Amino acid sequence: MDKRIYMSVPGEKPLDNIVSNGGFCSIFRKIGCIGDSLSSGELESLELGKRGYHDYFEYSWGQFIARDAGCEVYNFSRGGMSAREYMEEFAEAQGFWSREKACQAYIIALGVNDVSGILGNSYELGCADDINPADYTRNKPNFAGWYGGIISKYKEIEPHAKFFLMTMPKSHTDDAKRAELYDLHAKLISDIAEKFSNCYVLDFRKYAPDYDQEFYDRYFVGGHMNVAGYRLTALMVESYIDYIIRNEYKAFRQSGFIGKPFYYGE
Repeated sequence: MDKRIYMSVPGEKPLDNIVSNGGFCSIFRKIGCIGDSLSSGELESLELGKRGYHDYFEYSWGQFIARDAGCEVYNFSRGGMSAREYMEEFAEAQGFWSREKACQAYIIALGVNDVSGILGNSYELGCADDINPADYTRNKPNFAGWYGGIISKYKEIEPHAKFFLMTMPKSHTDDAKRAELYDLHAKLISDIAEKFSNCYVLDFRKYAPDYDQEFYDRYFVGGHMNVAGYRLTALMVESYIDYIIRNEYKAFRQSGFIGKPFYYGE
């Protein structure tokens, strides 16, 4: 056994090592996935010229992670979800702020629909300074404020939870204006992670493969992923989290106590 492959490897990038059985992502027994259609296993149909959009949570990357890692994963998501809707009404209406559903880790994959709203001049992207970590009710009403509020709300529920914030991969279908906003979104996500404790970035914009035509031919049907695409996304998420845990091991040594009334004082 070469123990080095389970430690930080000099020069390794986050997705160089694709793990099996969830890798160290499996140290979390409850995970919450907060997102939109791409977090919901949504499949797109086309019949007689009419498109349909169907959330099949069993095909979501979150449920693939659950099966790989043997943990419980909540789909705190729905097709079309935005940070604004999630924070202002959806989570409360669905009972997603319930302490009974407290998780040890949360993966947040929001931004696609928010960028559409920003392009339509419905609201602004904002910046990390628009977030008040001590009082989310004072956050500005923009994407940054709502996104930061989601983190703050879940920190109230489980103060020691770990948060993994996902950026958008590069896609050949994005026009220049949307691609520019996705770049700004990625920078903002990094800034938000710096604003809070226990927050890490899954920087798919930098490290995921480009979603080029060949990728779309294999892993998409219409504008949404197919089942193989969600399966691949699960492997990437697991592997990225595994990479973070191996490289930031001191921050994760007591993860077993998240949600428990104990810790090992140091």
